[in-house]
Amino acid sequence: MTDTMAIYLLYGDENMFNELEKYTAKPQLYAPSTNKFWDDEHISKGMLEAHLNPSWDAATRKSEFLDESVKWISKIAPPPQYKFLLDLGCGPGLYAERFNSAGFSVTGVDFSKRSIAYAMEQALLNKSSIEYHYKNYLTIDYVEKYDVIILIYCDYAALSNTDRLTLLKKVYLALKPNGKFIFDVFTPQMRKHESRSWYYCEEGGFLCDKPHICLESVYQYNDEDSTELRQSIVITEETVNCYNIWDHFFTKEALLSEVQTTGFSTFEFYGDIAGKEFSDTGETICGVFTK
Repeated sequence: MTDTMAIYLLYGDENMFNELEKYTAKPQLYAPSTNKFWDDEHISKGMLEAHLNPSWDAATRKSEFLDESVKWISKIAPPPQYKFLLDLGCGPGLYAERFNSAGFSVTGVDFSKRSIAYAMEQALLNKSSIEYHYKNYLTIDYVEKYDVIILIYCDYAALSNTDRLTLLKKVYLALKPNGKFIFDVFTPQMRKHESRSWYYCEEGGFLCDKPHICLESVYQYNDEDSTELRQSIVITEETVNCYNIWDHFFTKEALLSEVQTTGFSTFEFYGDIAGKEFSDTGETICGVFTK
C-alpha cells in the first residue's frame, strides 16, 4: 500500500487524496515549501527549545562543544587583533554571548523572529553589547566592517549553488583585509539513502500543533551539486503543508574550488569548528578562509 493510499483510507476524503498526489512525486529541484519553516509561529517555538537544550545536538551543538569552539576561534583570531565579529545564522545568541564574553564586538543576524527576540532579551539581561538583526543573511550589505565572520552548524550547505556564491561575495566584501570567514559543512559521509516513511501525531508535534499525519521522504538529485532533499508533508483535517529542506555535501577539494572563486587569499581546513584535525573520513569540514 502506498503512503498516499494509507492516508486516503484513514481520512476517507477524495479531495484530500487528490491534494496529496501533488506532493508524493519527487519534486523539481529547489521546489519551494508551501509554508514558512524557520519563521513559522509553531515550528520556531520547537526550534528555540531545541537550541536551548544543552544536551541536544538538534539545532545548536551541545554546550561543551560551543565552549570549545569559541575558545579555538578566539585562539586563531584573537579579539585584540580581530575585534569585530559577525555571527550569521546566530539563532538565540548562544555563540554570540560566548564571543562577547571572550572580548569580541559581536553582531548577530538570523531569519527567525523568535530566536532574535530571545537573543535580544538575553543581551539585555546579561548587559551584553551585542547588536542583533532579524533578517536574511543573504541580504547583508556591509563593506569592510568585520574582522571575523562565522556561519556555524553547516548552514552554508543548505543553500543552493547560486545563493552560496551570493553569500561568499557578500562575506568577502564585509570582511576587512586579512579578515577570516570561518564555517563548517557536512561531508558525503552524512549523505542519506533515499527513503519514505510516515507517522501520526495524535496530539500535535514539532511541525504542527494539531493532530496530523506526516509523510517524510529523502530524495537525491543527479545535478552537478549532488543535491539532497529532506521533505516533510504535514496533513491535518484542514490543510496540507509541504516543507522542503535542501542540503549539500562537500569534499575538501570541492569546497576549496568553490570558495576560492571569490578571492580569498589563504585557507586552512579542520575536522570541525572547534579545531579538530582534518580527516578524509570525517563527518564535517571546517574551513578558515582569509581575505
